[in-house]
Amino acid sequence: MELNQALEKLREIEKKQIAYSHATGLIYYDGVTAAPRGTAANRGETLAILSEVEYGLSTGPEISEVVETLKAHLDELDPTTRRIVELKDKTLRELRKIPVEEYVAYSRLTNEAQEVWHRAKEENDYASFAPYIDKLVAANKRFASLIAPEKDPYDYMLDQYEEGLTREKCEAFFGELRRELVPLVKKVIAAPQVDDSLNKKLYPIPLQEKLSDKLMEMLCMDRDHSTIATTEHPFTINFTKYDVRITTHYHEDMFLSSLYSVVHEGGHALYELGIGDDIAYTCLGTGVSMGVHESQSRFYENIIGRSEAFSEKLFPVLAELFPEQTAGYTAHDLYLAANKSEPSLIRTEADELTYAMHIMVRYEAEKALFEGRATSADLPKLWNDLYKEYLGIDVPDDRQGVLQDSHWSGGSFGYFPSYAIGSAYGAQILSKMEEEFDVFEAVRSGEMAKINAWLEERIWKYGCLYKPGELMERVFGAPFDTKYFVDYLKKKYAAIYGIEA
Repeated sequence: MELNQALEKLREIEKKQIAYSHATGLIYYDGVTAAPRGTAANRGETLAILSEVEYGLSTGPEISEVVETLKAHLDELDPTTRRIVELKDKTLRELRKIPVEEYVAYSRLTNEAQEVWHRAKEENDYASFAPYIDKLVAANKRFASLIAPEKDPYDYMLDQYEEGLTREKCEAFFGELRRELVPLVKKVIAAPQVDDSLNKKLYPIPLQEKLSDKLMEMLCMDRDHSTIATTEHPFTINFTKYDVRITTHYHEDMFLSSLYSVVHEGGHALYELGIGDDIAYTCLGTGVSMGVHESQSRFYENIIGRSEAFSEKLFPVLAELFPEQTAGYTAHDLYLAANKSEPSLIRTEADELTYAMHIMVRYEAEKALFEGRATSADLPKLWNDLYKEYLGIDVPDDRQGVLQDSHWSGGSFGYFPSYAIGSAYGAQILSKMEEEFDVFEAVRSGEMAKINAWLEERIWKYGCLYKPGELMERVFGAPFDTKYFVDYLKKKYAAIYGIEA
């Protein structure tokens, strides 16, 4: 095959892969938002067939010949095409080690597990979901042994979500957070608590839906290419940069939950919407890793969304939509309610300061599963014991405990540490951004587009062109350093609670 033929064939294959990914993504999205409850088996069969086609596109003789031809001409390729070839080669080498029947069976398994998890959470029925955890762990350990037999299985899983991440790096990162933040958490617990009564009034869901639209407008999200729906567990899904969907979950008696869910998922969506047009229909046309992705969602949710400046900008919107609920309150009251810190049961409702403790619980549980020290039968007790140890609270039931997150039902073991790493990335991004302009003055004056443009120029437009560590060092101008996150939290919570950090 000639070079020009290989390049043209690569473009054709990528378009097909994007199309099949679009189809499977739409089926998944429909399944967790609008599909009737009894349709999981039907979806499973469709997804199994599509996954087999996707497997063939990624491992077949056609893509093999294309990759081998292009590898022989790497010096003649531009950097973007070289990176595409690198990723295609990696996928080709890894997927070929997984028998196609196992690949298809795994697609069926995750589809079924996600359906069972939804019911199990609603009904507080862990026993019905437990067998799927064992099956999913076994399948992922099997894939890890086939693809990277020289690597620890859990290290392999971590690397799938944040390239280069290992247990050793996690231990160092979480160890530093424990040393620096646990004493601060204790001081906050001992201090007089802030007033969050604003969050405990009743906020009609139809008006919260209007608030979601306002929030997306405030974030400068392109509504021609993004939308919002409701689901049990909020998430973002992107088919290409031209079609990005976010979801949320409304609570009538806890409106801040959905508010910050929308801002969090909005951060994910902005990243995908900001991918460069030149790579939109290639394997580079998405976020580079979950750590970098979470740096964007956590940056918008917490650093921007829970800032005093954002509260000042948002409060008039709340007052207009909810005049009775906000009567007698101020923007500062909203800021305090949004930043109340106390040990809690639910990760997605956790404050910035204690959030990492929730991630550590999941990290320790996943390690135990992959090291063979625990099975699904042990998981509820392990979970509850870790919550008692890390956060000092008792877990009343599995719905608020081990069943609360959707990630394991989709086989996403190794994902959770990226939330904490993303939060730390976000603080270092803030420090760098503040060297160029007053970030919170931009928020206060409604210039979110200025913040978006900064991130688009340095992170979003590149998609997967650079490896995550390389991309972040380009942004920071220095290696990643946890101290930015620690310093940010100490300064913020010392001011809110009037304590010495």
